[in-house]
Amino acid sequence: MRRREFIALAGGALFSGVPQAAGAQQLALPVVGFLGTPLQSGSMAFAEAFRRGLKEAGFVDGQNVIIEARWAEGNLAEAVTELVRKRVAVIFTGNNVGALAAKAATSDVPIVFVVGIDPVGMGLVSSINRPGGNATGVYFRVSALEPKRFELVRQLLPQLLLVGVLANPDNPNFGPHVADLQAAAPAGLQMLVLPVRSLADIEAAFDKLSAAQAGALLVTSDRLFNIHRQELVDLAERRRVPTMYPWRDFADAGGLLSYGNSLSDAMRQGGLYAGRILKGEKPGDLPVWQPTKFEFVINLRAAKNLGLDIPPALLTFADEVIE
Repeated sequence: MRRREFIALAGGALFSGVPQAAGAQQLALPVVGFLGTPLQSGSMAFAEAFRRGLKEAGFVDGQNVIIEARWAEGNLAEAVTELVRKRVAVIFTGNNVGALAAKAATSDVPIVFVVGIDPVGMGLVSSINRPGGNATGVYFRVSALEPKRFELVRQLLPQLLLVGVLANPDNPNFGPHVADLQAAAPAGLQMLVLPVRSLADIEAAFDKLSAAQAGALLVTSDRLFNIHRQELVDLAERRRVPTMYPWRDFADAGGLLSYGNSLSDAMRQGGLYAGRILKGEKPGDLPVWQPTKFEFVINLRAAKNLGLDIPPALLTFADEVIE
């Protein structure tokens, strides 16, 4: 596991921490273990959203709480073990793999997660409303949204016959999600699954997409794609591929279409839950939060660059149109 200093944002460092020479009062501050992924632009934004939620709950890093961050490239289990050894007050993780690693490492330290797989099926909680145990958090019902994503892409491209699907085989949800996608695909629309395990694989996936003459791309929810969303959005534009993304963060970054929840808002909710636990609430008593609002965002600049005219019906249905 590699440790890295967090890149300073405007107005100060994101996770300021406490100097080694801090006084006794500072040393007594509760510690939140933040299990993140390598520092890219995407992870910075999500970490900032978590910090914002923590602040809304009344906790500010370096003032009345310390955030101990671990930016793990691959060995999340090692990172979690180190946080547990430091006796942190709560562990936050924003991905499926991290949640499983945290649950396997401790049954005592409170865990707050953001996951796209059913947390009951993952063994993280006993039930959505009464989690029990030491974990709670946010659950995106990712697979439930795929029929609508297909429908929206088909409305934009009614003659579409083949759509590529970008998915990470290392994601614990890969198999079930691909099966759900196949079941959700409308009649007459074939699906080409493009396995991607790293940023380097994405360019090759677009080559396969072009060779197969697929008319569009659907990006699944995965921390790899979330972190590298700007590179992915830029590549889709360069290769002139109409693309549907899982979160509005992609549309904000220049992507054509997105349908889903705000991942940043989920991270903020995670910060709120961490704050409530720091105040004495038990994770087992906090219901797993499920977003109820789904946003459809269209980026007109991206549409113009792709030479696409957005049908009036889609513009009317959109929650937001980015000019």
